[in-house]
Amino acid sequence: MLAGVLTWALKDVPWREIAAGTLKPVIVLETADGAPLVRQGPYQGPYAAYGQFPQSLIEAVLSIEDRRFMSHYGIDPQGIGRALIRNFQAGSVAQGGSTITQQLIKVQYLESDRTLKRKIQEVVIAFWLEWKLGKQEILTRYLNAAYLGSGATGMPAAARIYFNKDIGDLDVSESAMLAGLLKAPSQLNPIANFEGARQRTATVLAAMVANGKLTPDEAAAAKAEFGKLRPTTPTPRSGSWFADWISPQASEIAGTSPGSTTVRTTLVPRLQRIAERVVTQALDEDGKTLGASQAALVAMTPEGAVVAMVGGHDYKTSQFNRAVTAMRQPGSTFKLFVYYAALKKGLTLFDRVLDAPIEIDGWSPENSGGGYRGWVTLAEAFARSLNAATVALAQDVGLDNVAAAAKELGIDTPLAPTPSLALGTSEVNLLDLTSAYASVRLGKAPVEPWGIIDFQAAGQSQAFRVGEKTAPSIDLSPYQSDLLGLLQLVVERGTGRDADPGTFAAGKTGTSQNNRDAWFVGFTEPLVVGVWVGNDDDTPMKGVTGGSLPARIWRDFIRAAMAEPAPDFDLEKGLAAGKPGTAPSCNITACSRSYRSFRASDCTYQPFRGERRLCEK
Repeated sequence: MLAGVLTWALKDVPWREIAAGTLKPVIVLETADGAPLVRQGPYQGPYAAYGQFPQSLIEAVLSIEDRRFMSHYGIDPQGIGRALIRNFQAGSVAQGGSTITQQLIKVQYLESDRTLKRKIQEVVIAFWLEWKLGKQEILTRYLNAAYLGSGATGMPAAARIYFNKDIGDLDVSESAMLAGLLKAPSQLNPIANFEGARQRTATVLAAMVANGKLTPDEAAAAKAEFGKLRPTTPTPRSGSWFADWISPQASEIAGTSPGSTTVRTTLVPRLQRIAERVVTQALDEDGKTLGASQAALVAMTPEGAVVAMVGGHDYKTSQFNRAVTAMRQPGSTFKLFVYYAALKKGLTLFDRVLDAPIEIDGWSPENSGGGYRGWVTLAEAFARSLNAATVALAQDVGLDNVAAAAKELGIDTPLAPTPSLALGTSEVNLLDLTSAYASVRLGKAPVEPWGIIDFQAAGQSQAFRVGEKTAPSIDLSPYQSDLLGLLQLVVERGTGRDADPGTFAAGKTGTSQNNRDAWFVGFTEPLVVGVWVGNDDDTPMKGVTGGSLPARIWRDFIRAAMAEPAPDFDLEKGLAAGKPGTAPSCNITACSRSYRSFRASDCTYQPFRGERRLCEK
């Protein structure tokens, strides 16, 4: 009968996954300087080994949660008996008898329902874990898995959220506070209930004294230190659109490897805060009057490292990423590709094109304002964003060549070969359009936007840079100077004068039909930035053009970004965090395609004979 009961209760237990330590990989995203990139929802920090936890934290947890942890075998009969007596005396459930081993099982492996089957599973798994793993591994897993309030899962995450510290830097008072949160993290954390956290910390310190881990004087000193603690509310979930964009790539890196993989991204927190502020401020101040409800901004280095991304007015209200997912008509920002195609055909900026009424298959483009300027140079036609002249130029150059020029610079979306293509009627997204302008700034094409600098798996001493997927292969140097000149003219005395930040700047305005989309995309020395303004339902705005609200958002971002000494934007070499990029490169895509046994956590594969080898593709 006993054998039958155990078979019934234990047949569904995932023994192999429990032994491996986790049912799914944990991905930890960091900003370029190594700070946690906290996403909306729970945050789990890097997996910490046993030796990384301070002794004061281990002693605090054992003193308050499971004093006989080191001597029992997963189940503590003495603790259960004591709990039963106190609960009987109190007339209610005043104390539990679960060990840390049992708590780990509840947190990670079993459902929380109180059934006979689950209780049998808990007892058997507890004995099995004690035999299979040992005390240190069980405690390590528990400290990394317990929820501690304010979205923090695991002690490393809680140390970062509450004290902005690495787990190993906690003092006695901080350790006691975190240990106290295990009882009721949502009610006793210092952000939600500072007084409750103080009283619970005092209880933990008293338990440490009773357990012989602190003297009364040491406990009194730690209790006094608690009054100096200033846990801070976690900052708003900055970079949420960026995190959503980069997470699938991070998941590909982590693969199915158990444990945590720390992925350092290209996001620069200071620039992200500026981007969010200028977009929100512009829409709050002028959006309602101008009929503009949404905006997006992307900032990247000339090499394509995305350092800031805003996908809309408010992430909490809408997680739709208008910088990446929204496909909109780029208007006159697309003219860059027309003039690039013209330069490739041998024309110069001083050659002339006729700006006059033109009709093609019954379609007649008009200039903004309705007037025409006759024969103008290519430079003037571009700076003044003359539609008729640009359409005539595109007809002369050839629409196929215009589409090919756009593709060379990185526009991969389908482009309809119609006369209106020259005026940006084929839809693109802001990220791709900004990276196309980055190609001009860099002098090589196509620039592919990227967001991951390096990664490191738990237990691995070696970090790896993420190898390039596609290196820019087209040399733009024969045309770069002329293209830069055209884009500078737009800011200096063309339609983009409102974007002038008072330093070197080059860019292009764009406005789609009936003012449904307004753009400004351009660059300074260190940054390439694209801005889009419009409405999700495609309703027209009230006179908003690329040279108005988008240009001002672009200018305000650039001025704030350049107000302080420019950080080192050479993120590709890993210098944003102040440390040289000496990590070897691991081309995840190429290696995974080449070897079925490829493992991203250490960038190795299993050959037919011998030990695993480093993939060097």
